[in-house]
Amino acid sequence: MSDAAFAPTEKTRIRRLNKRAVWDREAVYGVLDAGLACHVGYVIDGQPYVTPTAYARVGDRVFWHGSSASRMLRRLAEGVPVCFTVSLLDGIVHARSGFHSSFNYRSVMAFGEAAEVSDPDAKAQALEAIVERITPGRWADLRPMTDQELKATKVLSLELEEVACKIRDGGPNDDEEDYALPIWAGEVPIRMVMDEPVDDERLADGIAQPAYLKDTRLG
Repeated sequence: MSDAAFAPTEKTRIRRLNKRAVWDREAVYGVLDAGLACHVGYVIDGQPYVTPTAYARVGDRVFWHGSSASRMLRRLAEGVPVCFTVSLLDGIVHARSGFHSSFNYRSVMAFGEAAEVSDPDAKAQALEAIVERITPGRWADLRPMTDQELKATKVLSLELEEVACKIRDGGPNDDEEDYALPIWAGEVPIRMVMDEPVDDERLADGIAQPAYLKDTRLG
């Protein structure tokens, strides 16, 4: 494991509301491990793109995948700079003014160049990590991946070195004179909930829902 904290850089230094900055490595990883979807930003031929996708963190790296035919993944594998982000919305903060109204959130932004995972075994391990991140216990139930499926899938990784994290929690921070106003203020918490599983209409008879579906939790 690397040092206990990330070092701010010119790209990652928090200049606005820097009291919300988090540099502790385990705290940053906690935010990444609580998410399911990331957004990867990059520029191709002068045009900016942002692509949402599933991901997983393994140690000091994050992994994401897509079709081998994807123009985005092919270009990123060539070493195009990327901005990898994860954002979690935890609440709506209602202040006594629109100016101080806000969200409670956890967010991570990482910069670097993506690297393709080309070794078949390493690629399979990364794909397993992504599946297990979404639903722990699922990989062992799945049909083994074929060589053609593995070939048709491109996996990219990004080493977590240049990273910024911001977290806001708690209630509103109003101007002192506004606390006496006859206006409700507070927080409306938000949490992501997984609903009851719905069986596939073509599910074979006698197949029960696996126990691990009931154990899935989101941070």
